[in-house]
Amino acid sequence: MEILIYIIPFLVLITLVVFIHEYGHYFFARYYGVGVTDFSIGFGKELFGYNDKHGTRWKFCAVPLGGYVKFFGDRNVFSQAEQEKILKKYNKEDQEKLFVTKPLYQRSIIVAAGPFANFILAILIFSLIYIFSGKDFTPAQINEVQENSPAFVSGLKKDDIILSINNNKVKSILDVSTYINTSTSEQINLNILRNNNEILLSVKPKTIKSEDGLGNKINKKIIGIKIAPVNNEFNKEKLGPSKALFYAFKETWFVIKTSFSFFINLFKGMGDTTQIGGPIKIAKITGQVAQHGLIAFLSITAYISISLGFINLLPIPMLDGGHLMFYAFEKVLGKPLKQKTQESFFRIGLFLLFSLMFFTTVNDLKDLGLF
Repeated sequence: MEILIYIIPFLVLITLVVFIHEYGHYFFARYYGVGVTDFSIGFGKELFGYNDKHGTRWKFCAVPLGGYVKFFGDRNVFSQAEQEKILKKYNKEDQEKLFVTKPLYQRSIIVAAGPFANFILAILIFSLIYIFSGKDFTPAQINEVQENSPAFVSGLKKDDIILSINNNKVKSILDVSTYINTSTSEQINLNILRNNNEILLSVKPKTIKSEDGLGNKINKKIIGIKIAPVNNEFNKEKLGPSKALFYAFKETWFVIKTSFSFFINLFKGMGDTTQIGGPIKIAKITGQVAQHGLIAFLSITAYISISLGFINLLPIPMLDGGHLMFYAFEKVLGKPLKQKTQESFFRIGLFLLFSLMFFTTVNDLKDLGLF
């Protein structure tokens, strides 16, 4: 029964974020007149489903780790075969339903709509949290500076109020740990308020093996300070719709920007690969977070949705970003890449994805102490 504590929340989360992603593709495909034959949550054998009046088969499949939208006439979701060969197989009415006959900008929008639907879902979730539960705006005041710590060496002092970290404004004491641990630079720049004067200090954090709030092992960056609310007063306020939307967009953009910096560092060989996890780790964290209530579960759903959208925009064949890369080539060359060329790229993309799956699985097993 204990495993259900992890499996059920994970299935709810992954179903929601995958459905929203695929619905983004589906919505704009239908909007531009592309025929959709399948809308699938999961892969493999169909468990159950139904056909709608437009001829689309909506179904749930046995392996719930993803999904796809299949277009009329395509061998896979976004295949780009030679148009001349395809058009001969269909009458004029059916030709208008084909994805490959649509203008470049329409194909690009259809492909990009999936990841952006994930971003919109995250913005909506954050907005609802800020409206109904509230957002913390407690100023980050330093309560203690540990002796001989990086913060001590850099000149930080008790009662300093942290205004920004690496040009990210600190609106809450909760922001401090987030901005420090997501920093990809060796030095962290802190703008602090001391005796009504703003001071800019640079701190070099050290990395230690620690645990997060759920008990999971992590590599944590610390600078040697303890944060406490000014006058021990917490300031959490419920926001109006426009203000909630602003901060929701800001949070979503921060996660996207941080993810991009992380992948750039990985490409340079400088990233912390131990923090990359796959479905097992996501299921574990989702189950842990779900036990802390609906708000916590919605928050992790938003962050996973952003991650799914971001990863799908990477320029890797087989992903949405890979297809957008092909369309960029098409725009520059004035014609699509040849089928054989695209198939070669797809093989490379498949190899990269399988390699990533293997790597994340190993990390997941290590996290569970099984490897």
